[in-house]
Amino acid sequence: MISHMSTHPARGLSRVLEDLGPSLLDLLLGDPAAATELGGVGIHDPHDEQHYPERAVVLGVGVHGVEETARLMRALTGAGAAALVVRGPVDTVALEAVAEETGIALLALTRGASWAQLAAMLRTLLSEGDVGGVDEQTLGGVPSGDLFALANAIATLLDAPITIEDRRSRILAFSGRQDEADPARVASILARRVPERYLRLHEEHGVFKELYRSDRPVHIPPPTLGDEVALPRVAIAVRAGDEVLGSVWAALRKPLTKEREEAFKEAAKLVALHMLRFRAGADAENRLRADLVTTALEGGSGAVAALGRLGLADEPLLVLAMGLEHTPPTSGDHAQLAAERQRLATALAVHLTAVQPRSAVALLGDVAYALFPVAGDSAAARERAVQVAANFLQRTGDRGDAVIGIGSVAPEPAALARSRTNADRALRVLAGRPGDGTRRVAAIADVHVDALLLEMRDLAVANRDELSGPLARLTAYDRRHNAHLVETLRAWLDAFGDVIGASASVFVHPNTFRYRIRRVAEVGQIDLRDPSARFAAMLQLRLMGAYDQGGASDKGGASGSARRADG
Repeated sequence: MISHMSTHPARGLSRVLEDLGPSLLDLLLGDPAAATELGGVGIHDPHDEQHYPERAVVLGVGVHGVEETARLMRALTGAGAAALVVRGPVDTVALEAVAEETGIALLALTRGASWAQLAAMLRTLLSEGDVGGVDEQTLGGVPSGDLFALANAIATLLDAPITIEDRRSRILAFSGRQDEADPARVASILARRVPERYLRLHEEHGVFKELYRSDRPVHIPPPTLGDEVALPRVAIAVRAGDEVLGSVWAALRKPLTKEREEAFKEAAKLVALHMLRFRAGADAENRLRADLVTTALEGGSGAVAALGRLGLADEPLLVLAMGLEHTPPTSGDHAQLAAERQRLATALAVHLTAVQPRSAVALLGDVAYALFPVAGDSAAARERAVQVAANFLQRTGDRGDAVIGIGSVAPEPAALARSRTNADRALRVLAGRPGDGTRRVAAIADVHVDALLLEMRDLAVANRDELSGPLARLTAYDRRHNAHLVETLRAWLDAFGDVIGASASVFVHPNTFRYRIRRVAEVGQIDLRDPSARFAAMLQLRLMGAYDQGGASDKGGASGSARRADG
């Protein structure tokens, strides 16, 4: 049974360096043992307001030179950060005194690695136990679900660098000593998945077929791809009953002994337990986070405690609500739609964490809700939230057809329920405009009137109000004579009585339009010179449009009549 495990704290800087260095990180200055409890990841942006978790590892994207690095290290001391990562090369001699003065550890990102890869790996390592308590359970002497610790333990058993991969050849965890492997392994670590050219080669040679039908280690000779030099591999499938969860791969410089082959086989069983525990833990944490976000959004007596567990107590918040434009799924599309919502919710969580690490996101039903910490006055907070949401939707592109409604600022937990209601109201306005790509983000303050119209339509439907007055008479006349009088009135009102502009909008001659307007006044028995009559007609026409957006189906009420008139 595996008994080797790291002696460093799971969330400490020493453990991060053990798991990620030198594949991704190199320690330049400072004492990693001093940072025993890292609080999360922050990204430095000189042009934006900075919010870092306590004891953060800050990624100094675009920070170069001794002066700029020293200035940032001193600033991070006041922010309570633990470490700064910069792109090399770095003049460590010139920065040694600054590191001693600030206590900030200075690390370098390995050449060829991207900031996005580093951020993702750090968040994976530091996410254990973010919500709720810390699970001290161990499996085989390794903390339950800690795949990085397990990879290091297997690497010690086999005396070879290890990767643990899922069914799609994505890297879930890897051991230290990856510098002893080959360029293909390094490329896999940096990309967090096996390069496509190697996957194709394995598929052509039936490697995966053999791997997934065998319960013993499979030996794979070094691939021949041009001038690339690669080591032989040995891999074993990871199973839970009949389900293949993934595989474990070792890069070998010398063949495994029979004893090590047996140890590898036994280790695969332990990996299966850890992968199941890891998957269950992630599911449980997602459920817990959703419960905490729900409790906070309700704004009741438990909101303060829920916000405390989410790390969001004692600060103003905005609620963001993300959904998809109203496109009813056809039969069989519901699962695909649910998967798309989950994908977008996860992507939103990653995006918001990058710009505001204390954000919390949970998918509740069909809507992903985000608790977004803000500072400053309401107008500035709203503007920042709109900008952050718009940037997210721009990055996701048009594939998801997502829209985001933004609620009012909640200065205290009791106001969060109101912020959620307002976010839902704004989302409803946006989601009720299928195919309208002009607006995908809106704060409730920007669409308040549209939201009120939808709610007035709901009230009319609930009361089963019949369409009455001039609009009812015009609607009935249009149905009998196909006269387009409702369309004529709408165009005339929208053009403020400008006959030339109104006639052009409905593609008729101005003289024809003048005749129709006279017929509107006669048939509808409406005095178009009366401001009150014009306002009443405009409001009823707006409610007819709100019906189409709202998607109700009460055919007996005012809205049903309006839709039939609107044709």
